[in-house]
Amino acid sequence: MKKFFAVLLATVMTMSLLTACGSEAAETTTEETEAVETTEAEATETTEATETTETTETTEATEADVAVSDALADGVLTVGTNAEFPPFEYVDDNGEPDGFDIALIKAIGEKLGVTVEVENMEFASLISSIGSKIDVAIAGMTVTEERKNSVDFSNSYYEAVQYVILPEGSDIATADDLKDKAIGVQLGTTGDFIASDIEGASVSQYNKAVDAVNDLINGRVDCVIIDKNPALVFEGKFEGQVVAVDGAQFDFEPEEYAIAMPKGDTALVEQINAALEEIKADGTFDELVKTYIEE
Repeated sequence: MKKFFAVLLATVMTMSLLTACGSEAAETTTEETEAVETTEAEATETTEATETTETTETTEATEADVAVSDALADGVLTVGTNAEFPPFEYVDDNGEPDGFDIALIKAIGEKLGVTVEVENMEFASLISSIGSKIDVAIAGMTVTEERKNSVDFSNSYYEAVQYVILPEGSDIATADDLKDKAIGVQLGTTGDFIASDIEGASVSQYNKAVDAVNDLINGRVDCVIIDKNPALVFEGKFEGQVVAVDGAQFDFEPEEYAIAMPKGDTALVEQINAALEEIKADGTFDELVKTYIEE
C-alpha cells in the first residue's frame, strides 16, 4: 500500500512538472511569435516610409524636370527683334517682321505650345528690354561675354562671320587698310564693336544697316562692317555699286547667333533649347535655312 501511494505521488509530481514546463514553453513561444510579428511590422513601416520618401523625391524631381518659365505662363512668348537685318529679319510686304529668325522663333513657339508675338524695335534696345517689355530677343544676335553679363543665351543656332562692304573698285583689302577709315556700322552690332577697336577709325552708327550702305554708295563712309548674310543681300540689291568681302580677309573671327533670355531663367533656357533641338532633328531647321538663307 505504501508503495502504491509512493508511486501515485511520484506520478502526480511528474505530471505537475510537465504541465509547468508546457506552460513556460507556450509562454516562450508566444513571446517569440509576438517579437517576430513586431519586427515584421516595424520592417513594413520602414519599407512604407522609404517608399513614401522615394515617391516624394521622384515627384519633386519630375516637377523640377518639367518646370515652366513664368515667361510662358500666360501662353504668349513676346519676342523682340530689329527687322533691319535681312535675311534674318526684315519687314515683309504686309509691314510685318519676317525672315529666318522670325520663322525660327515661331517654330519654337509651336513646339512649346505658345503664341509668339513679335515686337520690332531698335537693336540697341533689345538687351535692356528683355524681362520687361519682351520675354526674349532674336535678331542675328552674337553671343559675347559683355552681353552674357546681362542675359542668358540659348544654344547657338547659326555661325556667322562679319563681312566688309566696299564700293566697287575700292583698294581696301586687309586689316591694316581699315585703319583711319570712315566706317559705317549698325548700332549695337558686332560690326559696331569691331569698328570701335580699329586704330584711327571714324565710326558712324546707324539704326538701319541699309542707311549705312546708302551712305557708302554716296561716299560718306569708306566701308560698312556687317554680318555675312545681310552683306550678301546688299551686294545683290546694289549690284555693280558695292562688293561684299569675307571678313576672314580682315582677320575677323567667326561668331555664333543665339536667342537672348532673362538672366537666371534656367527653365526658359532649357525649354527653348529642347524645342530648338527638336526643330533641328525633325528637319524644320534645314527647311528654314533653305527658304530664307540659301534662296
